[in-house]
This record gives sequence, C-alpha cells and structure tokens, in this order.
Amino acid sequence: MEGKLLARIGAVVFIAVALTVTAIEMSSKDDEPDALATRDRSIASQDPLAAELCRCSGIGEAGPRDPGCLKAWAESRRWFLGQRDSATAPAPEAPTTLFPNVAASANRKEGKRPDVTAPAIQIEPPRPEAR
Repeated sequence: MEGKLLARIGAVVFIAVALTVTAIEMSSKDDEPDALATRDRSIASQDPLAAELCRCSGIGEAGPRDPGCLKAWAESRRWFLGQRDSATAPAPEAPTTLFPNVAASANRKEGKRPDVTAPAIQIEPPRPEAR
C-alpha cells in the first residue's frame, strides 16, 4: 500500500507544480507582445526595405500582384544571396557548349542533316493484372 500512496502523492505534487508554472507563464506573457511590436517598429523605421516587407506580409493574397512587393522581394533576395546590382555586375560569359572540344559547326554540313542515332525504345510488354 505504501507504494500506491507514494505514487498518488507524487502525481498530485507534479500536477500542482505544472499548474503553478502554467499560471506564472500565462501571466508573464501579457507584457511580451508590446516589446515585439516596438522592436518591429524600430527595425521598420531604420530600414525602408524591412518596412516594405512588413507591409507586404500584412496584405496577404494581394502581395504577389503588388509591384512594390515584387520589387522588395527581389531586392531582399538579391541582398540575401549577396548578388551585385545588374548595372555593376560583370557581363555574362559566353555560353558554353556540351562538348567544348568539338567545333559548333562540325555537325552541320551543307544541306545535310546531322546523323543522329538514338537508342531504340523498347516497349515494355503488358503485364497481367493481379486480381
């Protein structure tokens, strides 16, 4: 009997502690949203891009159709990926070929089509249905 009684007392103590901790947490969370709102406002006032991104996240479904949001998201993406502006970016390199050692016009003869031999496609035989 002493084991059952000890287990019951432990369970009651555990529940009492859990309820107390929950009550304390619920009462202290009332102050937290004001601090978050103030922090968001201070960031937005310092960075116009952050302010625009906050506005875009708040307008919901209209965001992908808003040109200002599209521009802000592109700028944010460019900043995050560390890319330079298109005006200062170096010119793109010449396109590379799949086989750089073969001249581009080697397969093209006058009036002749290139010899393209593709592997034969094997059709898989139908399988009987399992019933």
